Amino acid sequence: MTDGFKDKVALVTGGASGIGKAVSLKLAGAGARVVVSDLDLDGAKSVVGEIEAAGGEASAVRADVADPAAVAEMVRHAVSTFGGLDLAVNNAGIAGDNKPVAETSDEGWNKVIAVNLNSVFYCMKHQIPAMLERGGGAIVNVSSILGTNGFATASGYVAAKHGVVGLTKTAAIEYSAKGIRVNAVGPGFIKTPLIDDNLDAEAQEQLTGLHPIGRLGKPEEVAALVAFLLSDEASFITDRTISSMEPTPRSNAGVKEPVLVHDVICSSYQGETSHAQR
Repeated sequence: MTDGFKDKVALVTGGASGIGKAVSLKLAGAGARVVVSDLDLDGAKSVVGEIEAAGGEASAVRADVADPAAVAEMVRHAVSTFGGLDLAVNNAGIAGDNKPVAETSDEGWNKVIAVNLNSVFYCMKHQIPAMLERGGGAIVNVSSILGTNGFATASGYVAAKHGVVGLTKTAAIEYSAKGIRVNAVGPGFIKTPLIDDNLDAEAQEQLTGLHPIGRLGKPEEVAALVAFLLSDEASFITDRTISSMEPTPRSNAGVKEPVLVHDVICSSYQGETSHAQR
């Protein structure tokens, strides 16, 4: 275990699986005391167990990040448990409806905006004052490669992730001079157990073809980027959204089953799939 985040307190939403789990383990492995938040409390407790087994400190908390009161309580939990808050990774999200714009329901639109965009606002609204009490901190919001690109049948998701990029930029302008750096990451398609369980080899090969590097990403690779942006090594980096890849020109046009692919991938790589309650 390294100690790059020794004496730091970190909060990770959607921390029970996927990218959120990888980030939680990465930060704890570098010495941070980590609050693992998720709708799936048992999953969050399991991650805490892994951290503690490796000699780290962590605490699990159940929070619906689409509920502002729950978010406020989540941040209070972090502060009361470990004495403050220094680092935050706002990762929780859902896929949303998989329909063209004109066929997307109002309910589906509102839900994905609430979970994927409003939640980031709620989180930062409460995280920032806690960080100011500590003299500063760092936040990484998990957007998506779809935060800078379009994707068929994913209007709500794409709009929300574009919104996360804009919200990140605004918060960075407002608080960087006060010691809080705010950045975002835009992962491409990340290989998780959910992908292996739901996509056959042909579908995975189609996704692989969208990546110039010739393969899907790994949660641990995203976690390494997030950890860097939170670290003192990135002390002069703020107001940035760093994507792990750029899609080939065909975007998802070459995917034979875009609805299935979007549904499975977006649910998997954003971590807190239990928000979808399905």
